[in-house]
Amino acid sequence: MLIIGLTGGIGSGKSEAAKQFALLGVPIVDADVISHELTASGQPILAEIRRIFGKDFITADGTLNRPKLRAHVFENTNERLKLEALLHPAIHDLALQRLSENEAKLHPAYQLLVMPLLFENNRYDGVTHKTLVIDCDEDIQIKRAMARSNMTEEEVKAMMAAQVSRATRLKRADEVIENNGTLTDLTEKIAEIHKKFIKTCIVSQ
Repeated sequence: MLIIGLTGGIGSGKSEAAKQFALLGVPIVDADVISHELTASGQPILAEIRRIFGKDFITADGTLNRPKLRAHVFENTNERLKLEALLHPAIHDLALQRLSENEAKLHPAYQLLVMPLLFENNRYDGVTHKTLVIDCDEDIQIKRAMARSNMTEEEVKAMMAAQVSRATRLKRADEVIENNGTLTDLTEKIAEIHKKFIKTCIVSQ
């Protein structure tokens, strides 16, 4: 069964792309969704975040203050590496578990592993069979990320700097969808590449 690694820079539209694939019946394993689950109130990793980074990053109702922690770790590389060392192994293990469950229960032609840091994290080397990059111009990335997450331009640029460059993503991609246009444009492109992936699965069987 084909596992497609879907990635892209912040604000590229990879989450919206994943939604469109899901509407086509493609199973989705999303690292961001898993990360939110692992850091939900009462989860052991949240307690570790409190221990390592301090109580200031936990809200009064016991949930993670994501904007504050995000700003903190992207101002300090060592702090970001601490957080990644805590989260990435747990995300990896749960992602592999869910990919396996999808294959066993759903028997899909292919499924997507949505991973913002797919090329930055060698844990997934050998897991995905193909990579799909959602790409857009960097000025569009910045505007979308600011509008979506209420981040400043400086915060967005710091996150972009922590990811591999756009040129590196494009070089390593097996497939690229350009997403500078409208949602309708993106939907049409996803429908076409979905057909291509299905054909690839049929040929490989």
